[in-house]
Amino acid sequence: MAADESAPAAVVTAAEIARLAGVTRAAVSNWRRRHPDFPRPAAGTATSPLFALTEVQQWLDRQGKGRETSTEVDLGHELRAQYGDDLLTALGAVGAQLLGTAVEQPLAEPAAAALTALSAERDAHALYADLVERCIASTTRSGGEPMTTLALERIVAAFAGPANDAAGASDRTIGTVYDPACGIGTLLLTAVPGADRYGQELNPATAAIAEFRARLDGRTATVACGDSLRKDAFPDLRADLVVCDPPVGVADWGRDDLLLDPRWELGVPPRSESELAWVQHCYAHTAPGGRALLVLPSSVAYRKAGRRIRAELVRRGLLASVVVLPPGLMSSHSQPVHLWILRRPAQGDPAPTHIRMIDLSTADSDGIGLGMKDCAPTPEQIADVPPIDILDDDVDLSPSRYVTPHHGDYPVEYAALRDRIQSLAQDLLDLLPVLPAGPGRIEAAPMGLGDLVRGGLVDLDGTVPTSRTDQLDTDYLRGFLRSAANARRSTTASGTFRLNAGSAQLPQMEVGRQREYGEAFRRLAAFEELLREAAAIGGRASALAYDGLTKGALLPPAASTSSGMSESQEAQEK
Repeated sequence: MAADESAPAAVVTAAEIARLAGVTRAAVSNWRRRHPDFPRPAAGTATSPLFALTEVQQWLDRQGKGRETSTEVDLGHELRAQYGDDLLTALGAVGAQLLGTAVEQPLAEPAAAALTALSAERDAHALYADLVERCIASTTRSGGEPMTTLALERIVAAFAGPANDAAGASDRTIGTVYDPACGIGTLLLTAVPGADRYGQELNPATAAIAEFRARLDGRTATVACGDSLRKDAFPDLRADLVVCDPPVGVADWGRDDLLLDPRWELGVPPRSESELAWVQHCYAHTAPGGRALLVLPSSVAYRKAGRRIRAELVRRGLLASVVVLPPGLMSSHSQPVHLWILRRPAQGDPAPTHIRMIDLSTADSDGIGLGMKDCAPTPEQIADVPPIDILDDDVDLSPSRYVTPHHGDYPVEYAALRDRIQSLAQDLLDLLPVLPAGPGRIEAAPMGLGDLVRGGLVDLDGTVPTSRTDQLDTDYLRGFLRSAANARRSTTASGTFRLNAGSAQLPQMEVGRQREYGEAFRRLAAFEELLREAAAIGGRASALAYDGLTKGALLPPAASTSSGMSESQEAQEK
């Protein structure tokens, strides 16, 4: 078969770009979002885009990208020295200094001086936005308190945007935005120009950060501190747009004290359904003609205990759309979540004829949200379902129940996935280093990671250390921190990993030997990254094979030899 001359001579995945530049996959995702001139995908699929290697290399050269260190590294080091793992208090202190506001724990002199130097070079809002992003990424890696990711904010903003029937949007001007569980303000500050914003947050430290972010961005935001369900700070507020990424699985959300609360228009939420309490709280604060967008676990769509409330949402025409979002958008887990879009009908609005079900579970979680076009569903990802078809014994609101996956050409797509797996298998073998037998132990004195951090030789961002001297190899540091002994020291009784810098140790070695170990650890890290990609592609290949075989679009090998093969199947065999 002749080669396609229009295809690029060589293409690379996002993971391969990260290895090429010596950065993380998250850094590549940030480049794609922040830099309009970053190369667009030249091939591949939405979930596994491929980029032209020459275009990527030219872009890296223009940008001077390599094993780059953020301009905030020095400030981050001083903040960690003063506040330890309490990044929220540190972030609040930074915001307070940028705005000239007093806080209980202000920055110490070294951190204050570093911030002053940085703020003289950069816009205060952009600087604070970068620090917030680092805080979210660090919390995600270390398994800390769940936070709304910037990727999730972008997709919520896209569905909250201008009129778009697929998004369940309306032409109504958005004058007020409300988030009853606003955290550090990520969804509250959704890009809606000119709106007044109201938020409530239980943690005073995060509430302060939300307000600082708004002020530095020149926006109007009122953020109250407290429990929105138990003590609503804005009982009379009716907002044009309500956004919420609520806490999930909370057993003690105040049900016994709120049995007669007027917010429960659809019924008192069961004790085990705290998420449906948030759904009704958000709806109660939605103005006529307005919308509420909530990020919810997929199980809320089908759990038996919530059936009656879901049925009322459907019967009254309050649920406009349910969207399955791709995995990887949450900070605390990698499972897909749902976006529920509710509407409060205005007087004279016609009764809705359908609920729009959208399945974006196979979209690229790195690229989605770069613009509305990146999360606009295709016709095959949409099902407009009449309410009567949902109101059965289950009242299941899972879009996967109604949206039928579609593949244009099963043989061609399956053959492409199979070829990619074959190529990945060889790449995996090449990356996995040949490791000769050792003596059984390393004869070297131990040194503590905490001492290296305090001595200014290592910058520690969450669980990821970076050397600040040419006498320590970064990959050597990271590799030895994954030893069984260090993992035991950093794993809690509940099984959560949180790096214990005070007790983590690594052996002392001269820098040449460190680099030998670092090279082995680099190859292992690349192997793991590629293995994850191979697992994802393998999952898609097997799902496509099952679907194609059961639909008759693909034939088993024995059947193909007895009943004749199509041209694409013959090409695949060759």
